[in-house]
Amino acid sequence: MKFQNLVEPFLYKEKAMLLAYDHGLEHGPHDLIGKSFDPNYILDLAQKGKFTGIILQKGIAEKYYWGSSYSRYVPLVVKINGKTNIASTEPYAAINCSVSWAKKLGAKAIGYTIYLGSRREAEMLREFGKVQEEAHQLGMAAIAWIYPRGTDVKDESSSEITTYAARVGLELGADMIKIKYPGSRGSLQLVKRMAGRTKVLLSGGQITEETKFLEEVKEAIDLKIDGIAVGRNVWQREDALMFSQKIYHGIWPGE
Repeated sequence: MKFQNLVEPFLYKEKAMLLAYDHGLEHGPHDLIGKSFDPNYILDLAQKGKFTGIILQKGIAEKYYWGSSYSRYVPLVVKINGKTNIASTEPYAAINCSVSWAKKLGAKAIGYTIYLGSRREAEMLREFGKVQEEAHQLGMAAIAWIYPRGTDVKDESSSEITTYAARVGLELGADMIKIKYPGSRGSLQLVKRMAGRTKVLLSGGQITEETKFLEEVKEAIDLKIDGIAVGRNVWQREDALMFSQKIYHGIWPGE
């Protein structure tokens, strides 16, 4: 099996631009400001904004994506684990959807969060190993959100631990990894080098100043980062479609 080809559905000219919308579970309703509470609005934005994929938890995928016209235009990533932000416990995202069910919903990939450095890290590494193999057997890509977080993590955004996260993604067999901006051009270069043949997506994070975000996107693309996975930084804006177009032209200049 050619595992490198499993991410092809999400690539346009070797780059990816994914729209993330798993925040209702992870962060709660307070993040779903304006029209963003409506999944139909997000799916329409994904299509009109020319996103190469959309990330949904299974409930949204079942009730809004599956069987819709959007499924013909925007490839699906089903996020198969997650947690709320209510409990004050060591970070752990539990599986809530099987790989086979994600496949039936039309997903081309599964997404799975690993909290690197959590005291429950071992459980997540073991679980990702299992779902990665299941996904590959079904011809699906396995995308890992690798976020350093937990009691033993002193600085979640340090370049050292972000680089470690990139290498973990490669070692575990992730087809793509989603990581946070490591803080500098040199750190981005090292992240890409350590990830090897695993594709690297830059996480969009919370809404930030427009120019700053677009500069980070341009820097990432200049350094051969494989794309972005962005949510709040797009759909929390009033001009979400226009901003999506700016990101698109930042990734694919001249298009």
